[in-house]
Amino acid sequence: MNTLLALAPFWLLFELWQLVVAERYLGVAQIAAGTDPRQLPMGRVRAAFWSLTLLAERLWMLVLLFEPGARAAALCMLAVTFVGHGLRARLALRWVLVELTVEGAIRVGMLLYLAALWWRGL
Repeated sequence: MNTLLALAPFWLLFELWQLVVAERYLGVAQIAAGTDPRQLPMGRVRAAFWSLTLLAERLWMLVLLFEPGARAAALCMLAVTFVGHGLRARLALRWVLVELTVEGAIRVGMLLYLAALWWRGL
């Protein structure tokens, strides 16, 4: 379990970076300007890195389901992710940033818990 939990700090940094990117593309300034974030430029490398990292993080969460000490946190993160995805598909654009922030905050909390488990196990 220590090897899997050792990745928790990395995923924590990724979640924080994801919140920054969400603010840039869906932030208050973008909403006030009436800009559609789907029309904003995003480099192919960044988009590919972001997509692949999201897939890797979800895979990591699934593997954590088989670790007894991390099962509850992994289940919570997966549930938040899937419920959040469903909500984002139905929300108006101005509420998506709020939903992403709440979703990210919950995942950050679970990742802090997993990082603490890993740290205690050292």
